[in-house]
Amino acid sequence: MTSPAQPPETARGRAADRNGPSLQTWLTSVLVVLALMVIGTGALGAALLSHTTTAGNRLVDGIMPAQRDALRLETALLDQETGVRGYLLADEPALLEPYERGLADEAAAVQRMKTVLDGDDDALEDLVAVQEAARTWREQFAVPAIAAAENGGAPPSLQSGKDHFDEVRRRTSAQHARLDRIQAEARTTFGEARTQRDHILLAIVVAFLLAGSALAVLLHVGVLRPLALVRTASRRVADGAFEEEIPLRGPADVRDLARAVEAMRHRTVAELKASRRNAERLDRTAAELDAQAVELRRSNAELEQFAYVASHDLQEPLRKVASFCQLLEKRYGDQLDERGTQYIGFAVDGAKRMQVLINDLLTFSRVGRVQDARETVAMDGPLDRALRNLAAAVEESGAEITRPERLPDVVGDPTLLTMLWQNLVGNAIKFRSPDRTARVEVAVADGPDAEPGFHTFTVTDNGIGVPAEFAEKVFVIFQRLHGRETYGGTGIGLSLCKKIVEHAGGRIRIDTDHREGTRIVFTLPVAASTDTTDTADTGAAETAESGAGAEPPAPVPTEGTLR
Repeated sequence: MTSPAQPPETARGRAADRNGPSLQTWLTSVLVVLALMVIGTGALGAALLSHTTTAGNRLVDGIMPAQRDALRLETALLDQETGVRGYLLADEPALLEPYERGLADEAAAVQRMKTVLDGDDDALEDLVAVQEAARTWREQFAVPAIAAAENGGAPPSLQSGKDHFDEVRRRTSAQHARLDRIQAEARTTFGEARTQRDHILLAIVVAFLLAGSALAVLLHVGVLRPLALVRTASRRVADGAFEEEIPLRGPADVRDLARAVEAMRHRTVAELKASRRNAERLDRTAAELDAQAVELRRSNAELEQFAYVASHDLQEPLRKVASFCQLLEKRYGDQLDERGTQYIGFAVDGAKRMQVLINDLLTFSRVGRVQDARETVAMDGPLDRALRNLAAAVEESGAEITRPERLPDVVGDPTLLTMLWQNLVGNAIKFRSPDRTARVEVAVADGPDAEPGFHTFTVTDNGIGVPAEFAEKVFVIFQRLHGRETYGGTGIGLSLCKKIVEHAGGRIRIDTDHREGTRIVFTLPVAASTDTTDTADTGAAETAESGAGAEPPAPVPTEGTLR
C-alpha cells in the first residue's frame, strides 16, 4: 500500500512554525510577568503598610501619650502652686499635701514623657524648659516660703512667686503648643500615607485586572480560538466533509496539534479511497462469484440430470446382459463345460454388482436433493425401521443389539436418518469378529463436553475394528479396506452416512481411542421445543407439483455397505 499523501506544506513554512513561540513559552512569559508584578506590588505594598504603620504608631504610641502626660505634668505643677499658696495663707501644714503629691506626679509624668518622646529633640527641649522653670519656682519661692513659714520668719512676697510660676505656665503652654503641632503634623502624615496606600493598592488591583484581562485575551486569541477552529474543522471532517482542511493557527504547540490532525485527515482520506476501491473490487468479485455460482448450479443440475439419465439408460443393458447370460446357461448349459458355466456366472455376477453400484450411486446423489425434508424427528422411529430392515441379518448373525429406552428428538429427514442407522448398524453386524458373538450398542453421549445445540450419538461394536490410520479414509467413496471375496458391498456406505450427517448440519467420525471393535460418533441438531412445522407435507406437496418427470424416490437399501 502506498503511503498517504502528506499535507501541502513547504519546508520554509514548517521551519517558521517550529521557530514560532510555543504555548508553553507564552504561558511562561505571562507567568513571569505576573510573578514580577506580584513581587513588585508586594514590596511596594509592604513599604506603604510599614510607612503607614510607623506614622500611626508614632501618633498613637508617642504623641498622644505625651500630650496626656503633659497635661498630667501641668496638673502636678498647679497642685504644687495651690498647696504652697494655701499653706502660706492659712498656715495649716495639711494644706501642703497637694504640693507633695504634685512633686510625685511631676516626677512620674516627666519620666513617662522622656520615654515616649525619645528621639524628638524639640519636644524634649520643651520638657527640659518646663522642668527648669518649675525648679526655679521651687528654689526661689516655694522652698524658701515653706521654710520661713515653718520657722516663723517672713516668707518671700507672693508676687515674686506668681511671677516665677507665670514662667512655668508660659513654658507648659509652649510645650502644649509644640505637641499640638506635632500631633497635627503626624495626623497629616498618617492621612497622606493612608491615602497614598489606598491609591497604590487601587492601582495594583487595576493592574492585576488589566493583566488578567490581557491574559484572557491572549489565551482566547492565541489558544482558544485556534483550538475552536481545529475542533470545528475536525467535526466537519468527522461528519463527512473529508476535504475540509485543518487551519494552522496559534502557538507552535497548537499548530503542531493541528498539523497532526491534518495528517490524520489525509491518512483517513487515503485509507477511505483505498477502502472504496477495495469495496468496488469486492463488489465486482461478488458479482462474478454470483454469476459463477449460478453457472455452477446450472452445471450441477445438468450433471445430476445426466447421472440420472445415464443410470437409467445403463439399467436396461445390464438387465439384458444378465438375462441373456442366464438364458445361455439355461438353454446351452448342458453343452458348456465347467469353465463356460463359470464364465457365464462371472458375467451375471458382474452385471448384478454393476446394478447395485448404480443404485448406490443414485442413492448417494439424491441425498440433499430429493430427500431434503427438515422436521423434528424422534430418533426412535428411524432406528426401529432400520432394525426391522436388518432383522434377517441380525437373526442370521445372532448379534446382540442394545439401545436406550428413548432417543432424543433431532432435526432431519426421517428417510435419510433411517438410511443412516441402517448403514451404521449393518456395518457393525457385517464386520463382526468370527471368534465372538457380535454386540452392537447404540447410545446417546450428551454431556458437559458435548457440542452446544447438538445431540451426540454413538454406535459401538466388538467387531474387527478400523486401524487409526484409516479413520478418515473409510469415509471416502469407493474406499475399501477388504476384498470383495471377504466382505461384500460397494464401499459407499460410510460415505453415504457422512453425507447424510453433514447435510443435516452435524459431524461424524471414528473414535480412535476405542480399541475393542469400532465406535462411530456423530452429532445431529437439537430439535426446538416449539418447532411445529410440518416440513414433510411441504416436501410432498413440492414433489407432487414437480410433475410426472420427477425422479422416483430412492429405495431404502437393505444390504449393509462397506466402510
